[in-house]
Amino acid sequence: MEEIIDEELFSQVEEHLKCSEQSWLMGAGISYEAKIPLMFPLTNKVKKDIESKNKKQFDEIITPLFDELTPNSHIEHVLSHLGDYAALADRNKEKKTIINGSEVELANLEEAHNIILESISNVIRCGYVEDEDGNTIEEGSLSNPIVDIEAHLEFVDTLFNHATAGVHERRKVVNIFTTNYDTLLEDALALNKVPYWDGFAGGAVAHRTQRYGESAPLNGQRANLVKMHGSIDWFLCERGYVWRVRDNDRYPKAERRVLIYPQATKYIATQQDPFSSQFDLFRKSLNSPASNTLAVCGYSFGDDHINNEIEFALSKEENKTVLLAFLECNEGIPECLEKWRSSSFGPRVIIASSSGLYVGDQGPFKRKDGDDYWWTFKGVTSVLKNGCEV
Repeated sequence: MEEIIDEELFSQVEEHLKCSEQSWLMGAGISYEAKIPLMFPLTNKVKKDIESKNKKQFDEIITPLFDELTPNSHIEHVLSHLGDYAALADRNKEKKTIINGSEVELANLEEAHNIILESISNVIRCGYVEDEDGNTIEEGSLSNPIVDIEAHLEFVDTLFNHATAGVHERRKVVNIFTTNYDTLLEDALALNKVPYWDGFAGGAVAHRTQRYGESAPLNGQRANLVKMHGSIDWFLCERGYVWRVRDNDRYPKAERRVLIYPQATKYIATQQDPFSSQFDLFRKSLNSPASNTLAVCGYSFGDDHINNEIEFALSKEENKTVLLAFLECNEGIPECLEKWRSSSFGPRVIIASSSGLYVGDQGPFKRKDGDDYWWTFKGVTSVLKNGCEV
């Protein structure tokens, strides 16, 4: 009897992935196999780059900031800390603040901020791989990048071109939300000839047209790609417009990247477009009045501002969103998911983990002996293509 129940639960996973209205939330984990580092290897690489190329900023600003933070802090924590100090300096009549006993001018803080963003962008564009001890194994360069798009290509091809018969006809536009700065998802959509909308109008150089409160247009696209934290090819011009610009273009004049971090002080006006409009689209998808699925892959539920949006939507009595999270969980289920599993909407919280399937406060139900791989990006693609069969 137990086996029959388990089979029904796994069939439910497949049905949720065939839902006519579905959204995906993709995090850094999906780009790991593309040779784009996760947060801590990225932090190591950025520190190495800044120390070798901008020693003054590294010694006077970056190192003191790391020294003030907890040992497990990474580069986004440093950016947030830097943003806090910049806000203090901006309010000070002399435009200065004190870091680790030394006086630092606002202009130097802004320069350090831009240096970090530039380094992150280059690492994401070029690729970087290191071992568990922090030693460099493989490193790309602007002239010889090592980033691999194969896993993204296969996922997009499977999601849009290999769905079960009849699914395409009844499926609405698929919303793909991502916290990643890389361009692999839009590249994979284009290379698979899947028409998509991303809030921009134009060609290789494009300007952002999406504004807060507006819904995504209905122009025949099959996907909406919403980059919640910005992108390495987004730039802000002096007049406040956001452009998508090709590498090394000298036009339009757009000197500042739009990589948006969840900083307490909103250092780059993160409560204005495009950041606010991206989250508005996320909110609208979660609050759809119809039955819908939010599938999650590569996201570890570490961003409270995103988790809060999910919790607020799911907790509404009339909400019908089903959360289907593909997640490793080797170190335990994230705190927010543990809380949601036992809540009033717990039955709509499903976790496909390395140790099995959790449905609400029940589980894990094993799909195979030993650790399961279906939580990985390739594993999710396999489930989309082959169902829950091992």
